[in-house]
Amino acid sequence: MNEEQEQALHLATEAGHILLENGAEIGRVEETMERIANAYGVEDESFFVLSNGIIATGQHYARAEFIPIKGTQLEKVVEVNQLSREITTDRMPLATLRERLQTIRTMPGKTWWELIAGIACGVSTFAILFGGSLTDAAATFACGLMLGVFMAFVSPRLSRIGGNVLGGLVGGLLCIAMVSILPLFISHTPLTLHLPNMIIGTIIALVPGVPFTNGMRDLANEDYIAGSTRLTDAFLAFLCIALGVALAFIIEGALTGGIMALGVPVIDPVASHWAIQLAAAFVGTLGFSILFGAPRRFYLDCGMTGMIGWGIYLLVLRVAGLTPTGAAFAGALAVAVVSALQSKLRHCPTTVFLVCGIIPLVPGGGIFWTAYHLVSNHLSLAATTGFAALKVTIAIAAGIIIVGTLSIRLLKRGAKTRPE
Repeated sequence: MNEEQEQALHLATEAGHILLENGAEIGRVEETMERIANAYGVEDESFFVLSNGIIATGQHYARAEFIPIKGTQLEKVVEVNQLSREITTDRMPLATLRERLQTIRTMPGKTWWELIAGIACGVSTFAILFGGSLTDAAATFACGLMLGVFMAFVSPRLSRIGGNVLGGLVGGLLCIAMVSILPLFISHTPLTLHLPNMIIGTIIALVPGVPFTNGMRDLANEDYIAGSTRLTDAFLAFLCIALGVALAFIIEGALTGGIMALGVPVIDPVASHWAIQLAAAFVGTLGFSILFGAPRRFYLDCGMTGMIGWGIYLLVLRVAGLTPTGAAFAGALAVAVVSALQSKLRHCPTTVFLVCGIIPLVPGGGIFWTAYHLVSNHLSLAATTGFAALKVTIAIAAGIIIVGTLSIRLLKRGAKTRPE
């Protein structure tokens, strides 16, 4: 191996580092690294990628690198993917490749005000998706602004576990305070706020959509170690969020002398209209595309993907009469198919559209009600709601895995039948 090939392996590993720490799935990381190495004549390379590390070897070359889990910036994934494709068609000098990778690595993330606005818009419209009224959405928007400040300035300084627990606590307390205090200031106007819908919408901003989605895609790619690791990370985050919400109710109960009693879940008849539901899914998914750092030029595409998936979910649930589990499966299938089509049309990784579009289907209600029933000492109800949320989660996973597996097989079949 000559010096140029060794540098190419090093830069391929750098590209993989950027992809892995910013939300790319394992298969894409390995494929991109191999593409870059092969473009510079390296044929004996071997890459082994885990959820938080890369091992690269070649003749007289070996490198192992630990990559801690950080915040997601899908725009960097798109840029590295595009760069690797440029290299295969027009091999650039290694010095230029190094400069391009450094430029991508140092790309700034979303501005704090854009991030906060995206979170506020996302949680407010998701309150509608989970049955809330337009009034609930307005109050949740205010809570989302304050939670956005926490996520932009405080959460990055904490550990992942601490950030999720404290985020769930902050989100729960903000909604409880809003429901308790806001009516006192506008007592002359009848105002009804539904706390469950507000909290469910708010905590969705904390849901680990990227590890959850990529874990399922890794399983579809037969990367079982990475897939199970990422899904374990996602489920741990779900538990931490639920713990934070539970702590919020415990604090509220300690201050008022008893945990607030909540009735059955509310579905507002006005906000449940098809047009409002689809519009809310579009805006909410667009808001999450900001949170996940998607390129601005793909905001509308992400919003459309989430809206189509939610529309299929409602169609199957309301018209076909299937259970929420069956509807979630159909919605996940739709999101996965649309994401694959968007990827081909926009020449962009499927991950960008999939991780954003799947968020409306995530069972945020199950997280909330499980936590509430636990602190209310209704263990049987907690088990029921928790199991229902688990079934929906499995249905979403099945939808993504089925489409992912079929896509991989079609690509392999196309590669075999493509003339040399």
